[in-house]
Amino acid sequence: MKLAITGPTSGIGEVAFSKLTPYFNEVFLLARNESKANKLIQSLSSPDQKKVRFIYCDLADMDSVVSAAKSILDKTSTLDVLINNAGGIFQNKEVTKDGFEMGLSTNHLGHFLLTHHLMPVLLNSNGAKVINVSSEGHRAAKVDFDDLNYEKKKFSSFVSYANVKLFNILFTKSLADKYGEKGLNAYALHPGVVKTNFGKETSGVFSFFWKLASPFMITAEEGAKTTIFLAKTKIDSLKNGYYFKKSKPLKPSSEANSKKMRERLWKESEALLKSWL
Repeated sequence: MKLAITGPTSGIGEVAFSKLTPYFNEVFLLARNESKANKLIQSLSSPDQKKVRFIYCDLADMDSVVSAAKSILDKTSTLDVLINNAGGIFQNKEVTKDGFEMGLSTNHLGHFLLTHHLMPVLLNSNGAKVINVSSEGHRAAKVDFDDLNYEKKKFSSFVSYANVKLFNILFTKSLADKYGEKGLNAYALHPGVVKTNFGKETSGVFSFFWKLASPFMITAEEGAKTTIFLAKTKIDSLKNGYYFKKSKPLKPSSEANSKKMRERLWKESEALLKSWL
């Protein structure tokens, strides 16, 4: 069994990585910071350390994403679980070197591209899983497919975040639509409101509510439980493409269930990423 995970050096990603590594024969740790990655690997038991391969991957740099996927393809012919965990909320509008709004790039486009290039090894596995970390924040999405990079309208950190978390669910359902019959399973999840450094990237009303909610937030250990559950547990095939919370299926927003929206998102994502597909 082989696992690949993005964003494993902090928060729920770190917990998921540490807890899941003993269950896999080989683990690909995709991250930007090699020093942090190496410290994390060294925290594992000696047998588990030997299972892990660090692969440099920056989801804000599509050349890096393609290179990371190629590194995995060079090292294995199968991949059983891909956890698209990395993500973030950005206080101000930032644009990547590829011309994408930072939240769109790191939360959706990077993972779309990574999954696309890893599809051959995923489909070579028996019942492989793609697990996308979304959020209940998706219910506040206000998507404008004609301005995904905020070139026309005013940037809102919270709406940008809500949109990409909706995209995580739409992407999950598209994967089930397109590849379910070929044996691929895809799931999205809400980890809970986790007490990490995540909210420090925000300001304004969202920052205020984040601080207000802080005493009621859960730990990263609790927040990683649904990711770990989905990675380890055989899920009924009828639940392929489902959204989970507290390790149970949860009905997402009506937009998240929209076939029209997920088909539009797939089309727009391919158009934005055409140079790297």
